[in-house]
Amino acid sequence: MAQWVVTIPADRWASERLFHHDTLSVAGSAGVSPAAGDDVLLVAGGDEPSVVALGIVAGQESEKRGAHGVPEVEVAYTRRSFDQPVPADGLPRGESVAEIDAETFRRYAGRLAGDRGKQTWLVSLDLPIEAASPAEAVRQFWSYVLELGPAELPTFVSPSGDELAMQAFVLGEEANLDPEEDEED
Repeated sequence: MAQWVVTIPADRWASERLFHHDTLSVAGSAGVSPAAGDDVLLVAGGDEPSVVALGIVAGQESEKRGAHGVPEVEVAYTRRSFDQPVPADGLPRGESVAEIDAETFRRYAGRLAGDRGKQTWLVSLDLPIEAASPAEAVRQFWSYVLELGPAELPTFVSPSGDELAMQAFVLGEEANLDPEEDEED
């Protein structure tokens, strides 16, 4: 079994942070062919690349091909650490997929936090909607959610049992929605 670094392009990274996906498909690199079951460090590309997750190469070679005709690599997540990434210093850069040695893989995997201690969260999105009936209000609610999406609708989250610790999030990032604090700046 081999170990790989797979770089998530910046535009795809934005989607990965916003929506829960079980797998990720990224462009392959010429001359490398990860096999099903190989271990993967997933790195968010950008100015300061960071290891954000672990995964394994899923299934057979993808039918989809990237811009250069190289098959895409399908990775199934095994651990996410999107909110506590590890700097990717010393990992190969420039290729979407690159092989690494087992010791390097273990070193980064051991530093990655992630999904180890899950807890229950209350997540809500409240919208005041004027409607003639409850069913019509629900239809309008889903229309607003689809139209405005996570860029414009704040979502509120708190640990179950500690609703006073509620925080607002917009685009997957904590957001300050207090207009009085904005005026003080």
